[in-house]
Amino acid sequence: MNVLSGVRLSRAYIQQMLNANWGRIIFISSESAVQIPAEMIHYGVSKTAQISLSRGLAEMTVGTAVTVNTVLPGPTSTEAISNFMKATAEQQGIGLEEMEEVFFQNMRGTSLLKRFIKPEEIASLVTYIASPLSAATNGAALRADGGVIKSAF
Repeated sequence: MNVLSGVRLSRAYIQQMLNANWGRIIFISSESAVQIPAEMIHYGVSKTAQISLSRGLAEMTVGTAVTVNTVLPGPTSTEAISNFMKATAEQQGIGLEEMEEVFFQNMRGTSLLKRFIKPEEIASLVTYIASPLSAATNGAALRADGGVIKSAF
């Protein structure tokens, strides 16, 4: 689903964007595409594939005002992660606050933020790359990962 939904949507719209000489394709991947977590290898692989797909599609936009980019969010406060954290905290017999500390110590120890990212913090980056202001950003994997990816590049 992570990969093929992007393939299908891009296939449906990219030619129209190229004909109009304007458009934005934005993939929402994950920091897990770069640092694949042992507990979610399948997820990491699908997110890495999104980055490759995005870059390949960007190569089709040469000389146009169409851009294709990927956003790499870090651990974000979503319904799914909230449910995971609650279930894991209950299993371990600890509170939710302590579970968050454990998560950022053991599972995402490289995080510089040491908290879950708010969805609106990801949305700010997406808003920028969807706008005309991002005309020179194409074929990029843009991090909003809270410093989880332990690399300057």
